[in-house]
Amino acid sequence: MLVELGMLEQRHKAVLEVLNGAEVTEVARRYGVVRQTLHDWLRRYARGGMAALSDRSSKPATCPHQMPPEVEARVCAIRREHPGWGPQTIRHRLGQESVSPLPSRSAVYRALVRHRLIEPTKRKRSRSDYKRWERSRPMELWQMDIVGGVRLADGTEASIVSGLDDHSRFCVSAKVVARATARPVCDALTEAMRRHGVPENLLTDNGKVFTGRFGPNPSSVVLFDRICRENGIRHLLTAPRSPTTTGKVERFHKTLRAGCLTGNTFASIEAAQAAIDAWVGTYNTERPHQSLGMVPPAKRFALASPADSAPFVEPGPEPTTSSPTTAPELGKGLGITRWVEQSGRIGLGGFKYHVGRWLAGEMVEVVAHDGLLAIAHRGVLVATHAQRFRAGTQATIRPGASVRKPRQATSGMVVTRTADASGYVSFAGVGYRAGRAHAGKTVEVSIVGGSVQLAVAGKVVRVHPARHDPAKEHGAFATPKGRPRKKAGVA
Repeated sequence: MLVELGMLEQRHKAVLEVLNGAEVTEVARRYGVVRQTLHDWLRRYARGGMAALSDRSSKPATCPHQMPPEVEARVCAIRREHPGWGPQTIRHRLGQESVSPLPSRSAVYRALVRHRLIEPTKRKRSRSDYKRWERSRPMELWQMDIVGGVRLADGTEASIVSGLDDHSRFCVSAKVVARATARPVCDALTEAMRRHGVPENLLTDNGKVFTGRFGPNPSSVVLFDRICRENGIRHLLTAPRSPTTTGKVERFHKTLRAGCLTGNTFASIEAAQAAIDAWVGTYNTERPHQSLGMVPPAKRFALASPADSAPFVEPGPEPTTSSPTTAPELGKGLGITRWVEQSGRIGLGGFKYHVGRWLAGEMVEVVAHDGLLAIAHRGVLVATHAQRFRAGTQATIRPGASVRKPRQATSGMVVTRTADASGYVSFAGVGYRAGRAHAGKTVEVSIVGGSVQLAVAGKVVRVHPARHDPAKEHGAFATPKGRPRKKAGVA
Protein backbone atom coordinates (compact mmCIF):
# COMPACT_ATOMS: atom_id res chain seq x y z
CA MET A 1 0.00 0.00 0.00
CA LEU A 2 1.44 3.38 -1.00
CA VAL A 3 1.42 6.21 1.55
CA GLU A 4 1.96 9.85 0.50
CA LEU A 5 4.32 11.60 2.85
CA GLY A 6 4.08 15.30 3.56
CA MET A 7 6.89 17.69 2.63
CA LEU A 8 7.97 18.10 6.25
CA GLU A 9 8.04 14.32 6.78
CA GLN A 10 10.11 13.77 3.65
CA ARG A 11 12.70 16.32 4.74
CA HIS A 12 12.81 14.73 8.22
CA LYS A 13 13.27 11.25 6.72
CA ALA A 14 16.11 12.46 4.47
CA VAL A 15 17.87 14.09 7.44
CA LEU A 16 17.57 10.88 9.50
CA GLU A 17 19.04 8.79 6.68
CA VAL A 18 22.09 11.00 6.52
CA LEU A 19 22.45 10.94 10.32
CA ASN A 20 22.30 7.12 10.19
CA GLY A 21 25.31 6.99 7.87
CA ALA A 22 23.90 7.27 4.33
CA GLU A 23 25.82 9.21 1.67
CA VAL A 24 24.62 12.82 1.22
CA THR A 25 24.92 12.60 -2.58
CA GLU A 26 22.84 9.41 -2.76
CA VAL A 27 20.12 10.71 -0.42
CA ALA A 28 19.91 14.04 -2.28
CA ARG A 29 19.53 12.19 -5.63
CA ARG A 30 16.69 10.00 -4.32
CA TYR A 31 14.79 12.97 -2.85
CA GLY A 32 15.32 15.15 -5.93
CA VAL A 33 17.32 17.99 -4.36
CA VAL A 34 20.90 19.21 -4.59
CA ARG A 35 23.49 18.51 -1.93
CA GLN A 36 23.50 22.14 -0.73
CA THR A 37 19.77 21.95 0.08
CA LEU A 38 20.24 18.73 2.08
CA HIS A 39 23.10 20.33 4.03
CA ASP A 40 20.80 23.30 4.77
CA TRP A 41 18.16 20.90 6.14
CA LEU A 42 20.79 19.35 8.37
CA ARG A 43 21.80 22.73 9.81
CA ARG A 44 18.21 23.80 10.41
CA TYR A 45 17.37 20.45 12.06
CA ALA A 46 20.40 20.79 14.36
CA ARG A 47 19.26 24.29 15.45
CA GLY A 48 15.50 23.84 15.80
CA GLY A 49 14.49 20.24 15.38
CA MET A 50 11.79 19.03 13.04
CA ALA A 51 9.84 22.32 13.22
CA ALA A 52 12.79 24.16 11.66
CA LEU A 53 12.39 22.10 8.45
CA SER A 54 9.14 23.86 7.48
CA ASP A 55 9.08 26.50 4.73
CA ARG A 56 10.20 29.98 5.73
CA SER A 57 9.33 33.40 4.23
CA SER A 58 11.95 34.97 1.97
CA LYS A 59 11.17 38.40 3.43
CA PRO A 60 14.15 39.78 5.37
CA ALA A 61 13.70 40.06 9.12
CA THR A 62 14.77 43.75 9.05
CA CYS A 63 14.74 46.57 6.44
CA PRO A 64 17.39 49.19 7.27
CA HIS A 65 15.89 51.92 5.00
CA GLN A 66 12.28 51.45 6.11
CA MET A 67 10.92 54.31 8.21
CA PRO A 68 10.06 53.18 11.77
CA PRO A 69 6.36 53.59 12.64
CA GLU A 70 7.08 56.10 15.40
CA VAL A 71 9.07 58.29 13.00
CA GLU A 72 6.30 58.11 10.41
CA ALA A 73 3.77 59.12 13.04
CA ARG A 74 5.93 62.11 13.98
CA VAL A 75 6.19 63.14 10.30
CA CYS A 76 2.40 63.18 10.02
CA ALA A 77 2.04 65.08 13.30
CA ILE A 78 4.45 67.83 12.14
CA ARG A 79 2.62 68.15 8.84
CA ARG A 80 -0.77 68.48 10.55
CA GLU A 81 0.69 71.05 12.93
CA HIS A 82 2.25 73.04 10.05
CA PRO A 83 0.16 72.43 6.88
CA GLY A 84 2.44 74.63 4.79
CA TRP A 85 5.64 72.68 5.50
CA GLY A 86 7.08 70.44 2.81
CA PRO A 87 9.21 67.27 3.06
CA GLN A 88 12.54 69.13 3.33
CA THR A 89 11.36 71.39 6.17
CA ILE A 90 9.79 68.44 8.05
CA ARG A 91 13.03 66.47 7.69
CA HIS A 92 14.97 69.44 9.07
CA ARG A 93 12.66 69.57 12.11
CA LEU A 94 13.21 65.83 12.70
CA GLY A 95 16.95 66.49 12.67
CA GLN A 96 16.53 69.23 15.26
CA GLU A 97 14.61 66.75 17.42
CA SER A 98 17.49 64.22 17.08
CA VAL A 99 15.25 61.60 15.49
CA SER A 100 17.22 58.48 14.57
CA PRO A 101 17.41 57.10 11.98
CA LEU A 102 16.80 60.35 10.11
CA PRO A 103 14.68 59.57 7.00
CA SER A 104 15.54 60.98 3.60
CA ARG A 105 13.53 63.72 1.95
CA SER A 106 11.97 61.26 -0.51
CA ALA A 107 10.97 58.94 2.37
CA VAL A 108 9.20 61.81 4.11
CA TYR A 109 7.49 62.70 0.82
CA ARG A 110 6.25 59.11 0.35
CA ALA A 111 4.97 59.01 3.93
CA LEU A 112 2.97 62.19 3.36
CA VAL A 113 1.53 60.78 0.14
CA ARG A 114 0.58 57.48 1.86
CA HIS A 115 -1.35 59.36 4.52
CA ARG A 116 -2.92 61.66 1.88
CA LEU A 117 -1.51 64.77 3.52
CA ILE A 118 -0.22 66.00 0.15
CA GLU A 119 -1.20 65.31 -3.44
CA PRO A 120 1.56 63.97 -5.69
CA THR A 121 1.97 66.47 -8.51
CA LYS A 122 4.47 66.70 -11.33
CA ARG A 123 6.76 69.74 -11.35
CA LYS A 124 5.56 72.13 -14.05
CA ARG A 125 8.98 73.53 -14.93
CA SER A 126 12.52 72.40 -14.34
CA ARG A 127 14.63 74.33 -11.86
CA SER A 128 17.13 74.94 -14.66
CA ASP A 129 14.49 77.04 -16.44
CA TYR A 130 14.79 79.76 -13.80
CA LYS A 131 17.62 82.26 -13.48
CA ARG A 132 18.13 82.76 -9.76
CA TRP A 133 19.62 85.95 -8.34
CA GLU A 134 20.12 87.34 -4.86
CA ARG A 135 21.57 90.54 -3.42
CA SER A 136 24.77 90.15 -1.42
CA ARG A 137 23.68 91.68 1.91
CA PRO A 138 20.58 92.70 3.88
CA MET A 139 18.93 96.08 3.30
CA GLU A 140 20.39 96.28 -0.20
CA LEU A 141 17.03 95.53 -1.86
CA TRP A 142 13.44 95.13 -0.73
CA GLN A 143 10.72 93.57 -2.86
CA MET A 144 7.18 94.86 -2.32
CA ASP A 145 3.84 93.73 -3.69
CA ILE A 146 0.13 93.48 -2.87
CA VAL A 147 -1.79 90.23 -2.29
CA GLY A 148 -5.49 89.68 -1.64
CA GLY A 149 -7.34 86.78 -0.06
CA VAL A 150 -7.98 88.09 3.47
CA ARG A 151 -11.63 87.09 3.96
CA LEU A 152 -13.61 88.98 6.59
CA ALA A 153 -16.76 87.97 8.43
CA ASP A 154 -18.84 90.71 6.76
CA GLY A 155 -18.21 89.12 3.34
CA THR A 156 -15.59 91.59 2.13
CA GLU A 157 -12.00 90.82 1.22
CA ALA A 158 -9.00 92.82 2.40
CA SER A 159 -5.49 92.95 0.97
CA ILE A 160 -1.97 92.76 2.36
CA VAL A 161 0.88 95.10 1.50
CA SER A 162 3.86 92.77 1.75
CA GLY A 163 7.59 93.49 1.73
CA LEU A 164 10.55 91.11 1.77
CA ASP A 165 14.29 91.68 2.13
CA ASP A 166 15.90 90.12 -0.95
CA HIS A 167 19.02 88.76 0.73
CA SER A 168 17.54 87.35 3.95
CA ARG A 169 13.86 86.71 2.92
CA PHE A 170 12.97 88.60 6.11
CA CYS A 171 9.39 89.91 6.02
CA VAL A 172 9.61 93.66 6.62
CA SER A 173 5.94 94.41 5.93
CA ALA A 174 2.65 92.49 6.09
CA LYS A 175 0.06 95.22 6.64
CA VAL A 176 -3.63 94.44 6.15
CA VAL A 177 -5.55 97.21 4.36
CA ALA A 178 -9.20 97.47 3.37
CA ARG A 179 -8.24 98.73 -0.08
CA ALA A 180 -4.76 98.78 -1.59
CA THR A 181 -4.87 102.40 -2.73
CA ALA A 182 -1.95 104.82 -2.80
CA ARG A 183 -2.17 106.15 0.76
CA PRO A 184 -2.48 102.79 2.62
CA VAL A 185 0.33 101.30 0.52
CA CYS A 186 2.61 104.25 1.28
CA ASP A 187 1.67 104.07 4.98
CA ALA A 188 2.79 100.44 4.98
CA LEU A 189 6.11 101.43 3.37
CA THR A 190 6.79 104.23 5.84
CA GLU A 191 5.86 101.98 8.78
CA ALA A 192 8.31 99.33 7.57
CA MET A 193 11.10 101.89 7.16
CA ARG A 194 10.50 103.34 10.64
CA ARG A 195 10.84 99.86 12.09
CA HIS A 196 13.73 98.42 10.05
CA GLY A 197 15.46 101.37 8.39
CA VAL A 198 15.69 102.58 4.80
CA PRO A 199 16.89 100.14 2.09
CA GLU A 200 19.14 101.12 -0.78
CA ASN A 201 16.82 99.82 -3.52
CA LEU A 202 13.16 98.90 -3.72
CA LEU A 203 11.73 96.60 -6.41
CA THR A 204 8.03 96.61 -7.36
CA ASP A 205 5.85 95.83 -10.33
CA ASN A 206 4.23 98.52 -12.45
CA GLY A 207 1.05 98.93 -10.38
CA LYS A 208 -0.51 102.39 -10.35
CA VAL A 209 0.09 102.72 -6.60
CA PHE A 210 3.82 102.23 -7.18
CA THR A 211 4.49 104.29 -10.30
CA GLY A 212 2.84 106.59 -12.80
CA ARG A 213 4.96 105.18 -15.62
CA PHE A 214 2.01 103.68 -17.52
CA GLY A 215 -0.59 106.20 -16.44
CA PRO A 216 -2.12 109.02 -18.51
CA ASN A 217 0.87 111.24 -17.65
CA PRO A 218 4.05 109.11 -17.68
CA SER A 219 6.13 111.98 -16.30
CA SER A 220 4.04 112.26 -13.13
CA VAL A 221 5.53 111.21 -9.79
CA VAL A 222 3.19 109.31 -7.47
CA LEU A 223 3.45 109.45 -3.68
CA PHE A 224 5.29 106.12 -3.51
CA ASP A 225 7.99 107.42 -5.85
CA ARG A 226 8.24 110.65 -3.91
CA ILE A 227 8.81 108.82 -0.62
CA CYS A 228 11.56 106.76 -2.29
CA ARG A 229 13.18 109.88 -3.75
CA GLU A 230 13.17 111.82 -0.49
CA ASN A 231 14.73 108.88 1.36
CA GLY A 232 17.40 108.23 -1.29
CA ILE A 233 15.91 104.91 -2.38
CA ARG A 234 16.43 103.76 -5.93
CA HIS A 235 13.00 102.55 -7.07
CA LEU A 236 13.32 99.67 -9.54
CA LEU A 237 10.43 98.46 -11.72
CA THR A 238 9.92 95.07 -13.32
CA ALA A 239 9.41 94.63 -17.02
CA PRO A 240 5.72 94.35 -18.01
CA ARG A 241 4.28 90.83 -17.55
CA SER A 242 7.38 89.56 -15.74
CA PRO A 243 6.21 88.27 -12.32
CA THR A 244 9.29 86.10 -11.83
CA THR A 245 11.40 89.24 -11.34
CA THR A 246 9.72 89.66 -7.95
CA GLY A 247 9.69 85.90 -7.45
CA LYS A 248 10.79 86.00 -3.81
CA VAL A 249 7.84 88.05 -2.60
CA GLU A 250 5.49 86.05 -4.86
CA ARG A 251 6.76 82.83 -3.26
CA PHE A 252 6.25 84.44 0.15
CA HIS A 253 2.61 85.00 -0.80
CA LYS A 254 2.19 81.27 -1.49
CA THR A 255 3.61 80.41 1.94
CA LEU A 256 1.43 83.07 3.59
CA ARG A 257 -1.73 81.74 1.97
CA ALA A 258 -0.99 78.13 2.92
CA GLY A 259 0.03 78.93 6.48
CA CYS A 260 -2.42 81.66 7.48
CA LEU A 261 -5.07 82.66 4.95
CA THR A 262 -6.50 79.53 3.32
CA GLY A 263 -9.64 78.34 5.06
CA ASN A 264 -9.71 81.19 7.60
CA THR A 265 -12.26 83.97 7.98
CA PHE A 266 -11.39 86.86 10.28
CA ALA A 267 -13.82 88.89 12.36
CA SER A 268 -12.24 92.22 11.40
CA ILE A 269 -9.16 93.80 9.87
CA GLU A 270 -7.64 94.13 13.35
CA ALA A 271 -8.15 90.40 14.02
CA ALA A 272 -6.62 89.54 10.65
CA GLN A 273 -3.64 91.81 11.37
CA ALA A 274 -3.05 90.13 14.75
CA ALA A 275 -3.15 86.64 13.21
CA ILE A 276 -0.83 87.60 10.35
CA ASP A 277 1.60 89.33 12.74
CA ALA A 278 1.81 86.14 14.82
CA TRP A 279 2.41 84.05 11.69
CA VAL A 280 5.06 86.49 10.40
CA GLY A 281 6.86 86.32 13.76
CA THR A 282 7.10 82.54 13.40
CA TYR A 283 8.13 82.85 9.75
CA ASN A 284 10.91 85.33 10.52
CA THR A 285 12.37 83.76 13.67
CA GLU A 286 11.50 80.03 13.76
CA ARG A 287 10.57 78.59 10.39
CA PRO A 288 13.67 77.24 8.57
CA HIS A 289 14.02 78.56 5.01
CA GLN A 290 15.31 76.13 2.39
CA SER A 291 17.02 78.78 0.25
CA LEU A 292 18.95 80.00 3.32
CA GLY A 293 20.44 76.65 4.28
CA MET A 294 17.54 75.81 6.63
CA VAL A 295 18.00 78.79 8.94
CA PRO A 296 15.22 81.30 9.73
CA PRO A 297 15.34 84.66 7.89
CA ALA A 298 15.97 86.62 11.10
CA LYS A 299 19.47 85.13 11.40
CA ARG A 300 20.47 86.51 8.01
CA PHE A 301 18.68 89.82 8.48
CA ALA A 302 20.51 90.35 11.79
CA LEU A 303 23.79 90.57 9.83
CA ALA A 304 22.79 94.00 8.52
CA SER A 305 25.00 96.68 10.01
CA PRO A 306 23.69 100.13 11.01
CA ALA A 307 25.56 101.57 8.02
CA ASP A 308 23.41 99.47 5.67
CA SER A 309 20.34 101.61 6.29
CA ALA A 310 19.64 105.31 6.74
CA PRO A 311 17.07 106.86 9.06
CA PHE A 312 13.62 107.32 7.62
CA VAL A 313 12.71 110.79 6.33
CA GLU A 314 9.08 111.84 6.40
CA PRO A 315 7.80 112.87 2.94
CA GLY A 316 7.39 116.58 2.33
CA PRO A 317 4.23 118.34 1.17
CA GLU A 318 2.65 117.45 -2.14
CA PRO A 319 3.94 119.51 -5.10
CA THR A 320 1.51 122.25 -6.08
CA THR A 321 2.82 123.06 -9.54
CA SER A 322 2.47 121.06 -12.69
CA SER A 323 6.04 121.65 -13.83
CA PRO A 324 8.05 118.60 -14.94
CA THR A 325 9.60 116.68 -12.05
CA THR A 326 13.19 115.53 -12.29
CA ALA A 327 14.07 111.87 -11.89
CA PRO A 328 14.64 110.44 -8.38
CA GLU A 329 18.17 110.35 -7.08
CA LEU A 330 19.55 112.45 -9.93
CA GLY A 331 20.71 115.14 -7.55
CA LYS A 332 21.72 118.62 -8.56
CA GLY A 333 23.54 119.26 -11.79
CA LEU A 334 23.20 119.87 -15.47
CA GLY A 335 20.55 117.80 -17.29
CA ILE A 336 20.10 117.12 -21.00
CA THR A 337 18.18 114.57 -23.04
CA ARG A 338 19.46 111.95 -25.43
CA TRP A 339 17.88 109.33 -27.71
CA VAL A 340 19.00 105.76 -27.03
CA GLU A 341 20.60 104.09 -30.04
CA GLN A 342 19.67 100.60 -31.27
CA SER A 343 22.76 99.25 -29.49
CA GLY A 344 21.35 100.49 -26.18
CA ARG A 345 23.90 103.31 -25.82
CA ILE A 346 23.81 107.09 -25.82
CA GLY A 347 26.44 109.49 -27.09
CA LEU A 348 27.69 112.30 -24.88
CA GLY A 349 30.82 114.43 -25.18
CA GLY A 350 32.36 112.10 -27.74
CA PHE A 351 31.89 108.98 -25.58
CA LYS A 352 29.32 106.18 -25.51
CA TYR A 353 27.47 105.20 -22.32
CA HIS A 354 25.49 102.00 -21.96
CA VAL A 355 21.81 102.29 -21.02
CA GLY A 356 20.22 99.03 -22.22
CA ARG A 357 18.85 97.65 -25.48
CA TRP A 358 15.37 97.52 -23.98
CA LEU A 359 15.34 101.35 -24.12
CA ALA A 360 16.41 101.57 -27.78
CA GLY A 361 14.54 104.42 -29.46
CA GLU A 362 13.46 106.03 -26.17
CA MET A 363 14.48 109.43 -24.82
CA VAL A 364 16.42 109.51 -21.55
CA GLU A 365 17.52 112.35 -19.32
CA VAL A 366 21.19 112.64 -18.34
CA VAL A 367 22.35 114.62 -15.31
CA ALA A 368 26.04 115.26 -14.63
CA HIS A 369 27.05 115.88 -11.03
CA ASP A 370 30.37 115.42 -9.19
CA GLY A 371 31.92 113.41 -11.98
CA LEU A 372 28.93 111.04 -12.31
CA LEU A 373 26.34 110.66 -15.04
CA ALA A 374 22.88 109.61 -13.85
CA ILE A 375 20.60 108.40 -16.66
CA ALA A 376 16.83 108.25 -16.09
CA HIS A 377 13.90 107.17 -18.22
CA ARG A 378 10.48 108.60 -17.39
CA GLY A 379 11.58 109.47 -13.87
CA VAL A 380 13.20 106.08 -13.14
CA LEU A 381 16.97 105.84 -12.73
CA VAL A 382 18.23 103.21 -15.19
CA ALA A 383 22.03 103.64 -15.20
CA THR A 384 24.90 105.48 -13.52
CA HIS A 385 28.36 105.95 -15.05
CA ALA A 386 31.56 107.74 -14.20
CA GLN A 387 31.84 110.69 -16.57
CA ARG A 388 34.69 110.34 -19.05
CA PHE A 389 36.76 113.29 -20.32
CA ARG A 390 39.31 113.68 -23.06
CA ALA A 391 42.90 114.21 -21.97
CA GLY A 392 43.51 117.78 -20.77
CA THR A 393 39.82 118.79 -20.92
CA GLN A 394 37.12 119.32 -18.33
CA ALA A 395 33.41 118.64 -18.54
CA THR A 396 32.16 118.66 -22.13
CA ILE A 397 28.46 119.06 -21.34
CA ARG A 398 27.35 122.56 -22.26
CA PRO A 399 25.14 124.50 -19.86
CA GLY A 400 21.48 124.34 -20.68
CA ALA A 401 18.01 123.64 -19.36
CA SER A 402 17.38 120.59 -17.22
CA VAL A 403 15.15 119.15 -19.96
CA ARG A 404 15.95 119.95 -23.58
CA LYS A 405 13.09 120.84 -25.89
CA PRO A 406 12.11 118.12 -28.36
CA ARG A 407 14.07 118.43 -31.57
CA GLN A 408 12.45 118.91 -34.93
CA ALA A 409 11.90 115.99 -37.23
CA THR A 410 14.67 114.97 -39.59
CA SER A 411 14.08 115.81 -43.25
CA GLY A 412 13.13 113.02 -45.62
CA MET A 413 10.14 111.13 -47.00
CA VAL A 414 7.28 111.00 -44.50
CA VAL A 415 3.85 109.42 -44.31
CA THR A 416 1.07 110.44 -41.94
CA ARG A 417 -0.88 108.06 -39.74
CA THR A 418 -3.56 108.54 -37.08
CA ALA A 419 -2.68 107.09 -33.68
CA ASP A 420 -5.25 104.65 -32.24
CA ALA A 421 -6.73 104.79 -28.73
CA SER A 422 -3.64 103.05 -27.32
CA GLY A 423 -1.26 105.55 -28.90
CA TYR A 424 0.02 103.21 -31.66
CA VAL A 425 0.40 103.86 -35.38
CA SER A 426 0.65 101.23 -38.11
CA PHE A 427 3.48 101.40 -40.62
CA ALA A 428 4.44 98.69 -43.13
CA GLY A 429 2.32 96.16 -41.23
CA VAL A 430 3.96 96.83 -37.82
CA GLY A 431 2.62 98.88 -34.92
CA TYR A 432 4.88 101.58 -33.44
CA ARG A 433 4.05 103.33 -30.18
CA ALA A 434 3.69 107.10 -30.17
CA GLY A 435 2.19 107.31 -26.67
CA ARG A 436 -1.31 107.57 -25.21
CA ALA A 437 -0.92 111.35 -25.04
CA HIS A 438 -1.05 111.40 -28.85
CA ALA A 439 -4.07 109.07 -29.25
CA GLY A 440 -6.26 110.25 -32.13
CA LYS A 441 -3.65 112.72 -33.37
CA THR A 442 -1.93 112.78 -36.75
CA VAL A 443 1.55 111.29 -36.50
CA GLU A 444 4.26 111.75 -39.12
CA VAL A 445 6.27 108.58 -39.77
CA SER A 446 9.66 108.65 -41.45
CA ILE A 447 12.69 106.36 -41.82
CA VAL A 448 15.95 107.73 -40.41
CA GLY A 449 18.81 105.30 -40.93
CA GLY A 450 17.69 102.04 -39.36
CA SER A 451 15.08 103.71 -37.14
CA VAL A 452 11.42 104.69 -37.43
CA GLN A 453 10.90 108.32 -36.37
CA LEU A 454 7.48 109.46 -35.11
CA ALA A 455 6.71 113.17 -34.96
CA VAL A 456 3.67 115.25 -34.03
CA ALA A 457 3.40 118.79 -35.37
CA GLY A 458 6.99 118.60 -36.58
CA LYS A 459 8.41 117.59 -33.17
CA VAL A 460 9.88 114.12 -32.59
CA VAL A 461 7.99 112.16 -29.93
CA ARG A 462 9.44 108.64 -30.39
CA VAL A 463 12.25 106.89 -32.26
CA HIS A 464 12.00 103.09 -32.57
CA PRO A 465 14.32 100.47 -34.06
CA ALA A 466 12.84 99.40 -37.40
CA ARG A 467 10.96 96.11 -36.96
CA HIS A 468 9.14 95.93 -40.29
CA ASP A 469 10.12 94.35 -43.60
CA PRO A 470 12.06 96.98 -45.65
CA ALA A 471 10.45 95.57 -48.80
CA LYS A 472 7.08 96.92 -47.62
CA GLU A 473 8.32 100.49 -47.19
CA HIS A 474 7.61 101.39 -50.83
CA GLY A 475 3.92 100.61 -50.44
CA ALA A 476 3.78 102.36 -47.07
CA PHE A 477 5.15 105.59 -48.54
CA ALA A 478 2.91 105.41 -51.59
CA THR A 479 0.35 108.23 -51.81
CA PRO A 480 -2.90 108.55 -53.75
CA LYS A 481 -2.53 109.63 -57.38
CA GLY A 482 -2.05 113.31 -57.83
CA ARG A 483 -1.03 114.01 -54.22
CA PRO A 484 2.64 114.84 -53.54
CA ARG A 485 4.58 113.27 -50.68
CA LYS A 486 5.14 115.50 -47.70
CA LYS A 487 8.57 116.55 -46.53
CA ALA A 488 9.48 116.53 -42.85
CA GLY A 489 10.92 119.62 -41.20
CA VAL A 490 14.64 120.33 -41.23
CA ALA A 491 16.51 120.33 -37.91
